[in-house]
Amino acid sequence: MNLHLSAAQQGFGLTQSEWHGYERLDFVVAGQPAILIVPKTAAPGKPWVWRAEWFGDRHAPQVSLALLEQGWHLAYINASDRYGSPAAMEIFDAFHGRLTKDFGLASRMVLEGFSRGGLYAFNFAATWPERVAVLYLDAPALDLRSWPGYKTVRWPEVAAAYGLTVEELETAKVSPLDRIEPVVKAGIPIIGVSGDADPIVKMDENLTVLAERYRAAGGNIKVIVKPGAGHSPHSLPDPKPIVDFILKHARY
Repeated sequence: MNLHLSAAQQGFGLTQSEWHGYERLDFVVAGQPAILIVPKTAAPGKPWVWRAEWFGDRHAPQVSLALLEQGWHLAYINASDRYGSPAAMEIFDAFHGRLTKDFGLASRMVLEGFSRGGLYAFNFAATWPERVAVLYLDAPALDLRSWPGYKTVRWPEVAAAYGLTVEELETAKVSPLDRIEPVVKAGIPIIGVSGDADPIVKMDENLTVLAERYRAAGGNIKVIVKPGAGHSPHSLPDPKPIVDFILKHARY
């Protein structure tokens, strides 16, 4: 291991290991397990990419690996089963603070929202738009009524996560598709990827609606459609179009 930790960082209870030949740090923030992958040589300004959900080799890390090669850090914290709620945002806020203050990473990052991670990534951008350079949304859930789905068995769980009653959730504007304005105003570029035959997180109820509304509001969004593709595998076999978009538009 070649990472030189500061005295403050050594107090985090860090566990060091390796991931794809890069240094992996495991620690805890806000009571949740967190991961930071360290590039061999950090790019100027210490840019980073944050996977909002589904870390690991099973969940299409092509873009993350390509950015690691460019000197970016890769981060993840487990806030699962909170549906992008304010409780999840509290965990994300603490994690952002830890990485920017104690590890010196850039104040703005690229957020990857895969599947249900779209709820987390977009709601974070809507809450703290000044902290997000680019959103990369992949088969993203962006409307709670679409996923996990209106009045499904998860509906009461979603309401509880948002601190609402089921009745209040009926009219609450808490889904990402209801929170587009602050993201557009901040000028956050978005790249979206989705299969048009996805039966789990339907493109026409999520990414397509976002693209229409975002463009209508003057926002910059690029959508890559995978014809006939389902929910997974995520990303693209060759992630270059996604990586190129991120490197072109990220200002951190």
